[in-house]
Amino acid sequence: MTITGWLLLFLIIQVIHFLGTWKLYIKAGRKAWEAAVPIYNAVILMKIINRPWWWTILLFIPIVNLIMFPVIWVETIRSFGRNNATDTALVLITLGLYIYYISYTQEVSYIDDRDLKPRTSTGEWVSSILFAVVAATIVHTYFMQPYTIPTSSLEKTLLVGDFLFVSKFHYGARAPITPVALPMVHDTLPLVKSRSYFKGPDYPYFRFPGFEDIERNDIVVFSWPVDTLVDILRPNKGTYIKPLDKKTNYVKRCVGLPGDSLEVKNGYVYINGQQNKLPGRAKLQFAYRVYSKKSLVLTDNQGKFTNIPTPFVSQRYDISDIYVSDLDRDKNLIVHVAQLTNETAEKLKNNPDIVQITRALMDETVSDPGIFPHTPMYPGNTDNFGPIYIPEAGKTVAITPQSIPYYRRIIEVYEGRELGISNKISQKGTQVMLNGEPISEYTFKMDYYWMMGDNRSNSQDARSWGYVPFNHVVGKPVFVWFSWNSNGQGISNKIRWNRLFTTVHGDGEPVSYFKYFLVLLAGWFVFDFFRKRRKKTAKK
Repeated sequence: MTITGWLLLFLIIQVIHFLGTWKLYIKAGRKAWEAAVPIYNAVILMKIINRPWWWTILLFIPIVNLIMFPVIWVETIRSFGRNNATDTALVLITLGLYIYYISYTQEVSYIDDRDLKPRTSTGEWVSSILFAVVAATIVHTYFMQPYTIPTSSLEKTLLVGDFLFVSKFHYGARAPITPVALPMVHDTLPLVKSRSYFKGPDYPYFRFPGFEDIERNDIVVFSWPVDTLVDILRPNKGTYIKPLDKKTNYVKRCVGLPGDSLEVKNGYVYINGQQNKLPGRAKLQFAYRVYSKKSLVLTDNQGKFTNIPTPFVSQRYDISDIYVSDLDRDKNLIVHVAQLTNETAEKLKNNPDIVQITRALMDETVSDPGIFPHTPMYPGNTDNFGPIYIPEAGKTVAITPQSIPYYRRIIEVYEGRELGISNKISQKGTQVMLNGEPISEYTFKMDYYWMMGDNRSNSQDARSWGYVPFNHVVGKPVFVWFSWNSNGQGISNKIRWNRLFTTVHGDGEPVSYFKYFLVLLAGWFVFDFFRKRRKKTAKK
C-alpha cells in the first residue's frame, strides 16, 4: 500500500473514532471537537482513561499497537463503569465497535477517580504479561533480537548451536512492514507451523538512522532475498511472495561492498583485483578429498567425514570426470569428503592411514547453472566466479543484453515490486525494454552487498542468489550468550562453556565473560537482599 493509501486509512480510523467516542468525551468533561483532532484526540483520551500521555506513542508503533488498541478499548469502557467480563469480551470481539453501543444507547457516567489497580489476581497477571510483551516487542524489533546459528557456513567464527544477540541499531532498525503479526515470532507459528502474520497491505519501508555503515568482512544478518517458501523447514509445502520483514533470516559475512568489483578464484575472494584479507577469527574452509586405507573420524567440531563411493562421481553437475583420478579408481582406498581449513588439511597429511589429501576444486571451465546470474552466457561455479560489479546507490550502469542478467532482479523485484513499482524487463531483438520502453542505462536506488560464508564449499550464499539490497539488512551479531553442541556427550559437554558471553567480532580467540556475568549477578542478589532487609527494618 502506498503512503497515500495509509494516510487515507488513518483518516478513516479517525472518523470511526470520532463518531464512536465524541459523546464519551463530553461526559468526561471534554469538548466534542477534541475527539476529532488526530493525535491530539489520543492524548486527551489518555487523560480520560487516566493513563500516561506516552501511551499515545505506543499506538503508532507497528505490532505494539496491535496489543495497545485492545487495552485502550477495555480501559475506555471501564472509565465509564463497564467493568464486568461480558463488557470486556464484547468490546474485544467487536474490535472496539461495542463502544458505539455504550455511547449511543446506554446511560453511563464518567468515573474520574477510577481505581487503576486490577481487581483480581488474574487481572493483575494479564496486565503484567501484556506490558512485558509490549516492552519485549519494542526491544526485539528496534534494539536487540535473539538469533540461532543453524548451519556451518560461518564455521570457526560462528558455530552451529550458537545463540546470538543481533543488534538492530548498528545499521539502523528496520520498522516492521507487515501490519498484523504475532509479536516476537518471525514467519511461522511454533508447533502448529502456520503463518504468524496476516498477508495484506504492507507499511511503507522505513529505516531508522544507524550509527555505523556495513564494513567489509562484517558478519551481517539479513532477510534472504529469494525466500518465497511458506515454511523454510518444509520447502515442499508451497511457495508465495513473502513480505520483506517475514523472509527467512540468514547470516553471512559481507565480503563485497557497494561499488566493488568482485571475483572468486579457487575459492578465494578478490576485491578490485586484491585478495580479500579476513579478520583473525575468520577461518576459511574448503572441501577436501581425503584418500585413506580405512574409515576415519575427524576429531573436530565438524563431526565425521562423509564417506563416498569409489570412484567419486559428481551427481550435482552431472559430469562424471570432474574429480576422477587414478586414486579414485583404486578399489583399496576409501574416499572421504570433509570441510577443512588449510591448516587442518596439512596436519592430517601426517596421519599414516591417509594416502593423499587434495582440494575438491572445480576448474574455472566448469559451469554450474545454479550459480548467479544463472545463464550460460556467464559460466561460473562455487570456486571460480566473476568478476562482477556490486551496485551502489546513485551509480549508473549501461544496460545491454549482456549486462541485464545481473540487474534484472534488481530492477524488477528489489527496486520494483518490493517498492510498489511495476517494473518489467523484456527484450526486443538486441534492445532491452523496461515496461515496453527502450532502456540503455539504469541508476540504482539502493546500495547492494555480497554475502558469503567462510565454509566456501558448503554455503548457500550470494554465489547462488546474487546481491543483497540494503533494505534486506536486519542487523549485526554482537554477542554469543549461549552455545550448544548437539554432538557432545552429556550435558556438561554439550554446553560450549568457553563460548558463553563472548563477542562475535574482533581478532584473537574469543574471550568468555560468563564468570564476570555470574559475579555481577551474585552482587545484584546480595545488594537486593540487603536493600529489602533495610526497608523492612525501617518500617518497624
